[in-house]
Amino acid sequence: MTRPVIGIIGNRGLVGDRYPVHEGGQLNSQAISEVSDCIPLLIPADPAYFSIAELCEVCDGFLLTGGRPNVHPSEYGEKATEKHGTFDQARDAITLPLVRHCVQTGQPFFGICRGFQEVNVAMGGTLHPEIRELPGRMNHRMPPEGDLAHGFSNRHMVSLEPGGKFARLFGADEVETNTLHGQGICQPGERIVVEGRAPDGTPEAIWVRGARGFTLSVQWHPEWQAAQDPVSRPLFEAFGDAVRDWAAGKHRAACVA
Repeated sequence: MTRPVIGIIGNRGLVGDRYPVHEGGQLNSQAISEVSDCIPLLIPADPAYFSIAELCEVCDGFLLTGGRPNVHPSEYGEKATEKHGTFDQARDAITLPLVRHCVQTGQPFFGICRGFQEVNVAMGGTLHPEIRELPGRMNHRMPPEGDLAHGFSNRHMVSLEPGGKFARLFGADEVETNTLHGQGICQPGERIVVEGRAPDGTPEAIWVRGARGFTLSVQWHPEWQAAQDPVSRPLFEAFGDAVRDWAAGKHRAACVA
């Protein structure tokens, strides 16, 4: 039987600073294939190419990945400044309505870093443009020095709500994670449940209250060594299980029809 398809929301980039491409990190595809046991499909995030309805028909679930461009602050009622960094409004135009659609229908999604922030904004929340400038906050950005392994190494603990979705998934009330982000949640959106926080109070793990499907999202990057990491693996496994359940339901509905 063909494995379910997970659409990986990609980013825009340039090859040689000249040739425009749609791109996605190989670690995301590897985690979806090897740990979630689904087919990874890179999605060019631009509403010029497809509708949300078409996308949801092709894919069984969605991975909202990290990315250098940030959600445009106009999406949460603020003006853009230099602190907000760069943007990809074509991606915003796909991911924000996609999240709301999936919350309504129960189709599963998993948000990572920018994807975590997209989920909050889609549900009416706001973002801090620069976490490290807030009093008492640490620098959550990727260290500028060292190799990739150093950049993705674990840097802080995340305290989880005892008995919550994440604590039950990990079998612990505290886990250690990496951190590679500049922005973060300011005001949680309507129905956003914050279940995990860094030692400085920064929200790190959320889900959407009342949604019928998988909506777990994290501010860190679990795609790094997803098959080996004791925190990453349960996330991608649970996501894969949710996508298989959705795909099986679609198959049963098609058979009845």
